[in-house]
Amino acid sequence: MSAPIRVCITLGTRPEAIKLAPVIQAFRQSAAFATQVILTGQHREMVEQVMQLFHLGADEDLEIMQPQQSLTDITCRSLQGLEDCFVRSQPDLVIVQGDTTTAFSAALAAFYQKIPVGHVEAGLRTDDLLNPFPEEANRRLISQITRLHFAPTDTAVGHLQKSGVVGEVHHTGNTVIDALLAVAAQNPPCSIPGLDWQKYRVLLSTVHRRENWGEPLQDIAQGFLKILDQCPDTALLLPLHRNPTVREPLTIALGEHPRVFLTEPLDYAQLVGAMQRCTLLLTDSGGLQEEAPGLGKPVLVLRETTERPEAIAAGTAKLVGTQADAIASAALSLLNSPTAYDAMAQAVNPFGDGQASQRIVEIVRRYFQLS
Repeated sequence: MSAPIRVCITLGTRPEAIKLAPVIQAFRQSAAFATQVILTGQHREMVEQVMQLFHLGADEDLEIMQPQQSLTDITCRSLQGLEDCFVRSQPDLVIVQGDTTTAFSAALAAFYQKIPVGHVEAGLRTDDLLNPFPEEANRRLISQITRLHFAPTDTAVGHLQKSGVVGEVHHTGNTVIDALLAVAAQNPPCSIPGLDWQKYRVLLSTVHRRENWGEPLQDIAQGFLKILDQCPDTALLLPLHRNPTVREPLTIALGEHPRVFLTEPLDYAQLVGAMQRCTLLLTDSGGLQEEAPGLGKPVLVLRETTERPEAIAAGTAKLVGTQADAIASAALSLLNSPTAYDAMAQAVNPFGDGQASQRIVEIVRRYFQLS
């Protein structure tokens, strides 16, 4: 019997952990692969919560996290640490996910060692290098050195083919749906002190993207207040990002409102429970644009661009930007019109069927010519 194929899966942030958890599980269930998991530590506590939820362990942790770290800091420490790991373990394939600095650093470190790269959630594009920053550049750079592109949608496949990337392009669906359905099946609780899910129509929001720092964040907060003023039966649940640049302005603008519930970041099970119970989502998160439609929840995207146009085209999400009046108008139209709400809630989620991870394993088996 031939030796198992050595697959190294790298991750550093909570979104990566969520979307790679079912991939890690699928590879570890196959005797054809020896699967190694490396954490960079870009997001420390939030990644640990996800790993525990999916009963996963890491083989190495680079622990790069430092206070006030810059993108250069993250890139340099990740690149050096991952090079050392790859030289020692000599993987046959390195798998990265998405468009984080960890993903870019891992792909580059693998390329420097002439190790093939598999890119989960490949092919997302906004065609604006600075929006989102640095993600749009990261995913484009990763695509240039990837051998196996695991594209979540037909649109993503088209982006990759149009750009003439080297490597095989495969339509797999999005692994986040695999993770979401597995957790949602457990109907996880989400208990927030003081928040009565039966009393209010709850708006669930997450805001953290770099391009929304500063004035856009202030405008978003004012949009939330306009919605709450117009709809006294609504409440806002806003888990705050740990970055002070995000949490402090939101706390100042919203912290005194009696129907605003500011919390620490929810663990993934709590977040899924909140999505199941909320009325709609207002977010600049990429992952939630994919996940919420899987639970029949409309999404208002608090950004000027999105790399997930499939959601907009399918009618599961609407791009509303960061202007207060536009945010309030879009939310109120859904809250005040059951017809408009149902049209979005009942639209078909374009991001997959929960089998993406198994498809990825089978593609890798074929790549290495395993029977």
